[in-house]
Amino acid sequence: MVLFSSRGVADGVVVDKVYHPYVLPNEREVEWRMLAQRENGVSNDLAHQIAYGQSITDNVMLEFYLIGQRDKNDNFSLSAYEVEARWMITEQGQYWADWGMLFEVEKQHQENNWELTSGMVMEKEFGRTSLTLNAFLIYEWGDTLPNEIETEFRLQYRFRHLEQFQPAIEVYSGENYLGLGPAFMGIQRFSGQKQIKWEAAFITGINNESQGHILRLAIEYEF
Repeated sequence: MVLFSSRGVADGVVVDKVYHPYVLPNEREVEWRMLAQRENGVSNDLAHQIAYGQSITDNVMLEFYLIGQRDKNDNFSLSAYEVEARWMITEQGQYWADWGMLFEVEKQHQENNWELTSGMVMEKEFGRTSLTLNAFLIYEWGDTLPNEIETEFRLQYRFRHLEQFQPAIEVYSGENYLGLGPAFMGIQRFSGQKQIKWEAAFITGINNESQGHILRLAIEYEF
């Protein structure tokens, strides 16, 4: 996946956005995400991405990403490009849970390294809480990457206290990584489909291979 799941940053760290299965007709959005990792009290990795997306049908969304990362010399530069497609399979509330799928293709900048991701996205409401699950299969290949298949899993359990403020717990699992921590998010709606979504999470590694802490932030403007 993008950001810290990009193998150029921190191999095996899979913290990123937890995807929801919903697409709105005629939806357009601009998004910014940031991830910062600290280990042993030192800031190790920093990554940003910006994206533009829009729905091409009532249930399919395409999004295009530019990904930048800070290297070991503290220089920040473009590191990868990505195209993402989200497919809302079921209408919200149609079945016992809402289902969607996600597909991504990422290429590293100036290197012939590729990553292909596909997976299932599910969300289920329980009263004023929501459980969201992401399960992804990832295939990597390229000049400096070994051909391999990996899996990633993300979970978010959210309490819909207010639209503008919703606390949650997030869990991330992938190759040699297991982390969890608190998250907070909200939505501010305006006229029509215009709205701003924000997210913040602080994830801590909890197994022997998962060291340090990761802060993730995201702001998304839909219109």
